[in-house]
Amino acid sequence: MSFQDKLASIMARPGQDPVAKDDVPWWMKYLGRGVGTVGSVIAILLGVWNCVGILIGNVSSLISGMWQVVAAFMVICCEAPCCCMFVDHVQKFSDWVERRPYWNRALGYVILSIPPIILSPGLSTIFGSGLIFTTGVIYGMMALGRKASRQDMAAAASPQMATSPTGLGGQSDHHTTLMEDPDVWRPT
Repeated sequence: MSFQDKLASIMARPGQDPVAKDDVPWWMKYLGRGVGTVGSVIAILLGVWNCVGILIGNVSSLISGMWQVVAAFMVICCEAPCCCMFVDHVQKFSDWVERRPYWNRALGYVILSIPPIILSPGLSTIFGSGLIFTTGVIYGMMALGRKASRQDMAAAASPQMATSPTGLGGQSDHHTTLMEDPDVWRPT
């Protein structure tokens, strides 16, 4: 058993299938969970700091801080339910989110992170909500999947490129552009 398999078995959630169902690299899954967990803790602390802005009469800072704390708590409930195991129904919520496709999670995190920045665009708000936004971007990249191989991209680009040994449709001129190729679709 390799080190990666041992790490995966330790980090596996209860009831999770040992075989991955998607084509996402293991390091990207751990990156998403790590940024989500650590970023949420930082966002909670910075959200509480934003709430202190009510002392100088800044109501939008208070609302922004509260939104950031709630958004970070939701992200930490999804990414690391062990941090919130004493709150009822966190495991059910986490399991429900885990069954959703990656693009749902990405869209949710991005939508949750934008309102605090709009309400109070301070450094702590941008950094705290930016970490939640970054988690959403990572899950969005996971939803896109792996990049295709060179041969697959060449086959999709042009049927003549896939059959050519040089990859240029039989031409050896490296200055050929898409505009010079008559088979390329051009907008009118």
